[in-house]
Amino acid sequence: MATAPDASAASLKTTPLHALHKELGARMVPFAGYEMPVQYPAGIIAEHTHTRAAAGLFDVSHMGQAVLRGDDPAAAFERLVPGDISGLAPGAMRYSLLLNDAGGILDDLMVTRPGEPGTEGQIYLVVNAACKDADFAHIGERLQDVATLERAEDRALLALQGPRAASVLARLAPTATELVFMRAAAMTLDGVECFISRSGYTGEDGFEISLPAGAAEAVARRILAEPEVEPVGLGARDSLRLEAGLCLYGHDIDTKTTPVEAALTWAVSKRRREGADFPGAGIILEQIASGAARRRVGLLPEGRAPVREGASIGDQDGNEIGRITSGGYSPMLKRPIAMGYVATAFAEPGREVQVSLRGRDVTAVVVALPFVEPHYYRGS
Repeated sequence: MATAPDASAASLKTTPLHALHKELGARMVPFAGYEMPVQYPAGIIAEHTHTRAAAGLFDVSHMGQAVLRGDDPAAAFERLVPGDISGLAPGAMRYSLLLNDAGGILDDLMVTRPGEPGTEGQIYLVVNAACKDADFAHIGERLQDVATLERAEDRALLALQGPRAASVLARLAPTATELVFMRAAAMTLDGVECFISRSGYTGEDGFEISLPAGAAEAVARRILAEPEVEPVGLGARDSLRLEAGLCLYGHDIDTKTTPVEAALTWAVSKRRREGADFPGAGIILEQIASGAARRRVGLLPEGRAPVREGASIGDQDGNEIGRITSGGYSPMLKRPIAMGYVATAFAEPGREVQVSLRGRDVTAVVVALPFVEPHYYRGS
């Protein structure tokens, strides 16, 4: 998780839960132009393990929410991404990638086709906080002839994650438990009209709750009143997503990274490959057919000290073959873990490489992702 080193407190935005974070004793840091909680008094490891064991509540209101409207907004949005958006059933959501013309990733995002009456001409988007202004400008400009983008500045976003998340939400919004992974619906949560998806960024079962900003604090307090739930900050959010092998935009993926290099080829749907009608299709399809020069992999460094972003990865002869993009300590594995890019010849699981750590090289083993088995709920 990166913070904005030069951001002054006066210039930072806040979310509707800012006062609650302070009340709960959060340590606040600059992140993506917002003052956000990095941890609470329990600490990052305690918050991480609690989320894996019970349920953690995250404030992700800094993310960008928007609705794209038009005669066929799903077909329009396919001009910009490689996913099958037109094929989304009502109430279904999909992870996709906003691409530039060279096949580089401008952002990763979630796309949902609402299923409620009156929403037939809409798709709902959630994008990364640091990219949202650029994303929405890009979408608005590229699709201005066929669709209208409406930013949802008046909405907050909460994430309830962990194996007890469903039992907690069953008390407050009983129909939420009827959702399966990557499905969403409008419903009432403790008297507040919300749009709830069964999704998240931890590898655990859980939900993301979009709701009016003015109701966010009351709903957050109501959820936190449940005995299984503790507040969780950005620090544990980062360690949880790393264990789950999930990318952080601006670190593991960026405008110079293609989906194939990022091991996200699965986000390029079969129909879109056949049509070859998305940005950067020529480059991406050639890499699918012939391979890319590098690939994102998981790494298990030896020892106890975590390796950090930017560290060099080398072969046994000292030649540089890649770089670490995310690294840290895994509370579940009780050891350091990392992700990074290596030359494709070194990407096979089991391969030993050398990683730079504080001026010395340590051995790391390439492993398949994720590091921790996911527990998404796909139905009984």
